[in-house]
Amino acid sequence: MAERSWSLGGALRGMFARQTIDETTWEDLEDAMIGADFGPDLTDAVVAELREKVARYRTDDPADLRRMLRETLEERLARLDPTLRLTARPAVVLVVGVNGVGKTTTIGKFAKFVTGYGRSVVVGAADTFRAAAVEQLATWAERGGAAIVRPQQQGQDPASVAFQTVERAMREGIDIAIIDTAGRLQTKSGLMDELGKIRRVIEKQTEIAEVLLVLDATTGQNGLAQAEAFIEHAGVTGLVLTKLDGSAKGGFVLAVQEKTGIPIKLVGQGEGIGDLTGFTPHVFVQQLVG
Repeated sequence: MAERSWSLGGALRGMFARQTIDETTWEDLEDAMIGADFGPDLTDAVVAELREKVARYRTDDPADLRRMLRETLEERLARLDPTLRLTARPAVVLVVGVNGVGKTTTIGKFAKFVTGYGRSVVVGAADTFRAAAVEQLATWAERGGAAIVRPQQQGQDPASVAFQTVERAMREGIDIAIIDTAGRLQTKSGLMDELGKIRRVIEKQTEIAEVLLVLDATTGQNGLAQAEAFIEHAGVTGLVLTKLDGSAKGGFVLAVQEKTGIPIKLVGQGEGIGDLTGFTPHVFVQQLVG
């Protein structure tokens, strides 16, 4: 509970309220960034960059340091384009990630997000090995205003469900097809082989617009390590961060983008159906730093 009440913005407010920048300021800034899950390497790089800027502009005003911190974080976040590429018809989106990160709920929220822009959506339940996953997805798809293509029997080949989903989108003129995929199989290679098969089946029908990897922001670097196989083999084009509760772990947003070289495209900051939004570096940094 204590961690929830802590935020980077709160930690920085006290620091920037001081009269001058001194060595204690830098130590406190490092501690605050480590606490916000930037990681040691990124923290060192950002602090070194800020020290250089403070020296260059010959300032000892904490208000200048706050502005420089905002600018530095925003510049780094903006190096990658967060735009979702959904112009194809149908725009096919594969959603991947380990079980437990909120993949199913994210799909429902994503459907709600795009239907809010007047787009029609069909969701494909291609995680066919877990009957509960299909039922949960159906509930969230309905909440998100999307149609759903279910397996015709439990354990149906996931690639065939993906094929039927895209086929329905093409036949009915549906704008966006979102395909759920398994997050865990017996072996990592088996899971990646299955994803490869899904890709090949879809690409015989149309192009894949996005492959979105869902990460749980609260698990930080551990979650990223679990997802590395997807990054290596699944052709991931964008990241979705779930459970981004305030700014307590906000540094992970920049850390994961810098480590993977893959842009963050969506962020989820709550449990509600409408709590998934597009990622905007400027807005995010304002919330993070205060």
